[in-house]
Amino acid sequence: MRKIKPVKVSNITLDGKHIYVQSMLNVPSNDIEGNVRQAILLENAGCEIIRVSVPDAASLDLIPAIKSNVNIPLVADIHFDYRLALGAAERGVDKIRINPGNIGAIDKVKAVADICRQKSIPIRIGVNSGSLEKEVLAKYGSPTPEALCESAMGHVKLLEKFDFNDIVISLKSSNVQKMISAYRLISQMTDYPLHLGVTEAGTYNMGLIKSSIGIGSLLCDGIGETIRVSLTDDPVKEVAAGLDILKAIGKRGGVKIVSCPTCGRTKIDLISLAKKVEDATKTINKDITVAVMGCVVNGPGEAKEADIGVAGGDGCVVLFKKNELLGKFAEREALSVLLNEINKL
Repeated sequence: MRKIKPVKVSNITLDGKHIYVQSMLNVPSNDIEGNVRQAILLENAGCEIIRVSVPDAASLDLIPAIKSNVNIPLVADIHFDYRLALGAAERGVDKIRINPGNIGAIDKVKAVADICRQKSIPIRIGVNSGSLEKEVLAKYGSPTPEALCESAMGHVKLLEKFDFNDIVISLKSSNVQKMISAYRLISQMTDYPLHLGVTEAGTYNMGLIKSSIGIGSLLCDGIGETIRVSLTDDPVKEVAAGLDILKAIGKRGGVKIVSCPTCGRTKIDLISLAKKVEDATKTINKDITVAVMGCVVNGPGEAKEADIGVAGGDGCVVLFKKNELLGKFAEREALSVLLNEINKL
């Protein structure tokens, strides 16, 4: 088990005991009301950490506006201008994400480290394959996993030089294999918490697949304390995807759906039923497994580990609980009967 240095971010602690899901606002930074609305939507969707871009001095006003409307930590994403990091700290942001390599001279990095130490604000060192230092790229020839780690650890040592160690690290790549290798490598080099993500993962379908492989593989290795699924889509979908990844690998509770892919034996509209069951159980806060199976072959036998479920027959379904048959019902009754039994659990 990887040893982790706990880092406190407002009212949460990154220590590996709970994997936190985060997302990033994508409303233009000059639209304060729009950013606040989206932040509220993300919190309601289950987001546990929100990040916002701070590209200029005017956008610093986003910080108090968002913080006064949500109860989860807010991260300021800062590039190039160290004064924006200082301003974000002064306005009470909960965490700052920087790439020390593009903040400027060492004295500017020190100024950021000093104010963050004074105000107990952690810093995430965010290294991306597309923003490595010229000397690192020259050494390795390309953004290899080793190059990402060397860049990140160089920034870590710089912050530690200024007596700052409330650090979180991310080293993202759009290449899934490089991303996985980089995180596995750095997990052996440091005990700071790691923020996982596949950067520029793409639109919903491919972005979800790439993120699931990259993030999921590392979490199964015991690597990672917080995650972001990066999608070219609505950030609310990022949150849902992140929660589902955690649910799929047993890191988060809630209703888990088991359903078969259907075949020629299926004699009910299983695809439609499975989708309805999934939608109807999204807000049910019970750590249970629900099976929606197409026929008796893949019914109670294949899904015997499920807490409850239905299996299709010839225009009907059988209801079972813990491998015990409870009754036979018309197909049109399947959803209501199943939900009624779920409510009894």
